Amino acid sequence: MTTVHAAPARPRSGTRRAWLVVALVVLAAVAVVSVGVGAHAIAPAAVLRALFAPTGTGDDAVVRHIRAPRALLAVGVGAALGVAGVLVQTISRNPLAEPGILGVTTGAGFAITLGSAAGLTATGAGELMLAVAGSVLATVIVHAVGRGSPLRLVLTGVALSAVLSGVSLGTRLLLPDVFDAYRFWAVGSLAGREQSPMLLPLLAIGLALVGAVLLSRQLDAVALGETVARSLGANVVAIRAGALVLITVLAGAATAIAGPILFVGLIVPHLARRVAGGSVPWLVAYAAVLGPILLLVSDVGSRVLLPTGEVPVAFVTAFLGAPVLIWAVRRYGAAPL
Repeated sequence: MTTVHAAPARPRSGTRRAWLVVALVVLAAVAVVSVGVGAHAIAPAAVLRALFAPTGTGDDAVVRHIRAPRALLAVGVGAALGVAGVLVQTISRNPLAEPGILGVTTGAGFAITLGSAAGLTATGAGELMLAVAGSVLATVIVHAVGRGSPLRLVLTGVALSAVLSGVSLGTRLLLPDVFDAYRFWAVGSLAGREQSPMLLPLLAIGLALVGAVLLSRQLDAVALGETVARSLGANVVAIRAGALVLITVLAGAATAIAGPILFVGLIVPHLARRVAGGSVPWLVAYAAVLGPILLLVSDVGSRVLLPTGEVPVAFVTAFLGAPVLIWAVRRYGAAPL
């Protein structure tokens, strides 16, 4: 006798809205706490006063010129990586996928390596441009070779990442100056990055987030499988190409300004799926809020873990992401979403 397991019911829209409001409140609270934590602690009331009614004190300068921009950077990068993770898991139908699997992060690192060898990374703007260009080039190659199927797309991304990583490593070993320049970028961190030019990458992230919201309803059909999506009239190839463009902009811009921060794109979709169910629009909405919360909490942890200095935030996200990866493997195995 065969037992048929009923699919879990999706949460109601009212419940989703309520939890989204709760998540937004938590995000605001975590952001205020994040601005207040550091070598010189600032009370939440003083943080709010510095932001909305500054009096010209030293705390006001610290909040407005250092910690608030850093928190804003964490919000933008967290939202970008979280939503990019939702998109890449949806188009690949692989619960273990994350933005780096398509070669975006490796492409950025490869461009930084070559740019360092050519002397093009002397400024933050030059480094930013190289990272974005490398991300775009890697995604174009992956899409050109693997556009036939989600599996081919992932395999192409893994293969290209391996090739670019090998060439980059060889270049860095042959040129010590390139290694010195690369290693500061390669450790994903928010410390000091708030002084880099952020307007253009954060604007690109904002526009890509809007694009993800607009594309999410069509991705709902793709998530059901290509055959079902085509029967519903969806242009699967165009939708997948649009999602790849958004993934490139989101993950490429985030990686360019903060360096490679792993596991956020893997953790956040699984957290969002606990409340949003299989609805891609709701997954995108929750990922855009949970990603910043995760990165802000990790950034706070990076400041308080060591009494003598900061730990790069990428180390904290990796520490949090490893158990989630183990859970995801045990929960899903190789089965598609």
